[in-house]
Amino acid sequence: MVPMKELFRPPLRNLTLTVIFMLVVMVVATASYMAMGWSFGDALYMVVLTIYTVGYEEVHPIVTPELRYLTMATIVTGCTGMIFLTSSLVQFITINQLQLVFGTKRMQSQVDRLSDHIIVCGFGRIGQMLAHELKAGAARFVILERSEERAEEARKMGYLTIQADATDEGGLKLAGIDRARALATVLPDDAANVFITLSARSLNRGIEIIARGEVPSTEGKLRHAGADKVVLPTHIGAERIAEMILYPEAAHPEHRGANGGEFQRTLNTFGLQMEMVVAAEEGGLAGMTVAEIEQRSNGGFFVVQLRHRNGKTTNGPSGETAVEVGDGIVVVGREGLGGLAVSAAG
Repeated sequence: MVPMKELFRPPLRNLTLTVIFMLVVMVVATASYMAMGWSFGDALYMVVLTIYTVGYEEVHPIVTPELRYLTMATIVTGCTGMIFLTSSLVQFITINQLQLVFGTKRMQSQVDRLSDHIIVCGFGRIGQMLAHELKAGAARFVILERSEERAEEARKMGYLTIQADATDEGGLKLAGIDRARALATVLPDDAANVFITLSARSLNRGIEIIARGEVPSTEGKLRHAGADKVVLPTHIGAERIAEMILYPEAAHPEHRGANGGEFQRTLNTFGLQMEMVVAAEEGGLAGMTVAEIEQRSNGGFFVVQLRHRNGKTTNGPSGETAVEVGDGIVVVGREGLGGLAVSAAG
C-alpha cells in the first residue's frame, strides 16, 4: 500500500521527477534508434513524433522486430510519461494559484482583525528598514506595496502585506486605515506621499501621519496636507555624518566604556534606546532649554547629557540649561528618536 504522504508529495517534486523521466526516455530511445543505423536527426524526430502521438509517417519503415519492439516501448513509456507530465504541470499551476488566492485571503483576514496598528506605505529601502525596526519593537503593522515583486518579498520576510496602491483610498481601506493609530508613507515620490497624506487624513482624522520628503520644499506641503511629522532622510543622513565627525565618541554613547554594551542591553530590556543629535544653527533645538526639549517630546525621551561645542560635558543637565548651536544632546527614549533628529535639523 502506498503511504499517504507519497500521494501528496510537493507538486514541484512531482513535476521535476516527471521531467527527468521523460528526458531519460527520450535519450534512451534516440540512442537505441541510432544504434540501429539511424542518424541522430532522424532518431530524435521519430522519438518526438512517437512521444507526442502526432501521427505523422515514420521516418524510416519499421520492418524489423527490433525496430517494432523499440517503437512499442517508446510509445508505452513516452505516452505514459506525457500523461504524468501534463497532470503534474496542471497540479503545479493549480496548487500555486490556490496557495496565492488562499494566502492572500488569509493575510487579508489577519489585517481585518488588526486595530491600533501601523500602516507602512512603500517597501523600498527605507520601508524595509522601518519594517525591520517595527518588528524588532513588537509593533503591529501592515505593509502596503504596489509592486508585486516587492509585496512578495515582504511576505517572504513574514510581514503582513497587501499588494495595493497606497495612493488609492481603496488600498488604504484594505489596510484598515479607519482602525490604525499611525501611518508612515515612505515612498521616494514626494507627490505620492502628499497625496497619500491627504487621503489618510480624510479617512481618519485622528491618525498620526509620518511622511517622508525628498526635498526641503516638500515639508510644508506635507504638513499642510495633514502630516504630523516629516522626515527628510537626506538631511538627517547629513546631520548624522556630521555628528560622527564632530563627536566620534558620543555618536554612539552605548559603545563608550567597558560596560557600554551591557548598559545598552539593559536599556533594551526596558524598551529604551540612547541616541545623540547636534543642535544645528537653523534647527529647532538651538536656544531651547533642556526642559523645553523634553516637553516637546511629550514624555518620549529625556536628556541625559550635553556635550558642549567647547568640549565640556554636562551629565544630567538641569531643566534650565540652555542648548547652544553645535551642542551634542544625548537622550534616552522609549520610541524611535527620529523626531528629535528632525527637530535638530530644522
